Amino acid sequence: MPRPRKPANPFRYFHSSPEVIRLVVMLYVRFPLSLRNVEDLLFERGIDICHETVRLWWNRFGPLFAADIRRQRVSRMRGFRHWRWHLDEVYVKINGEMHYLWRAVDHEGEVLESYVTKTRDKAAALRFMRKALKRHGQAEAIVTDGLKSYPAAMRELGNEARREVGRHANNRVENSHLPFRRRERTMQRFRQMKSLQKFASVHGSVYNHFNQERHLVDRQTYKLRRSAALAEWQNLMA
Repeated sequence: MPRPRKPANPFRYFHSSPEVIRLVVMLYVRFPLSLRNVEDLLFERGIDICHETVRLWWNRFGPLFAADIRRQRVSRMRGFRHWRWHLDEVYVKINGEMHYLWRAVDHEGEVLESYVTKTRDKAAALRFMRKALKRHGQAEAIVTDGLKSYPAAMRELGNEARREVGRHANNRVENSHLPFRRRERTMQRFRQMKSLQKFASVHGSVYNHFNQERHLVDRQTYKLRRSAALAEWQNLMA
C-alpha cells in the first residue's frame, strides 16, 4: 500500500524564514500600511527587503494563510444553532467604474464571505448567497437592508422566512465595513476585480483572527487572547 504523500512545504523555494514571511504578510494585511511602509518598518528592525518582495509574499502566502484560518473557523461554527448573519454591499470603484463588494458578517462581527460583482441585482445576490451557504451552512436568521435583490434571491433559495429587516438591525455589518475602507484608502483603490476579490477575502480572514473585541473584555483577558492569536498565526502552514 503506497504511503500518503506529505504536503509540499510552501516556503521551500524562499531563502527567508517562515517567521519573517508571516510577519510581513500580517503587517501588510492587518494594518493600514503601504508596501513601502512595511519595508521601512522592517528595515528599522534589521530586516532588509524590498517593497516588491512584500507584494510578492502577500500575493503568494496571503490566500494560503486565509484559507487555513477560514478552514478552522468553518469547522468550529458549522452546525451552530443560533447563528445570525448580516448581509450588505458596499460601493467600490475599480478604474473609475462602480463595482459592488457583497459581505456576510455573523452576529459576532466576523466576516464570513466577501464577493465582488459588477451589478447588485438578483443574479448577483443569488451567486453571493449560494457561495456563503455552501461554505458555512444554513443560518437561523439573515438580516438584510431594504434592497429588493435579497428577498428575490432568498425566495429562490427557499429561506425567505429567515430574513429580517430593521432600521438599525444591520449596524453590525455596517460597522464591519470600516476596517476595509481604511485599507482601501491606503491602497489608493483597486485596479482589477480579481485583486479586489483576493484582498477582501484575505483581509476578512486576518481581521477575524486578530479581532479580540478589546472593548468588551478586561485588559488581562485581552492580552491572553492576543498572545494566543499571535501563537496560532506563527503556526499557520507549519
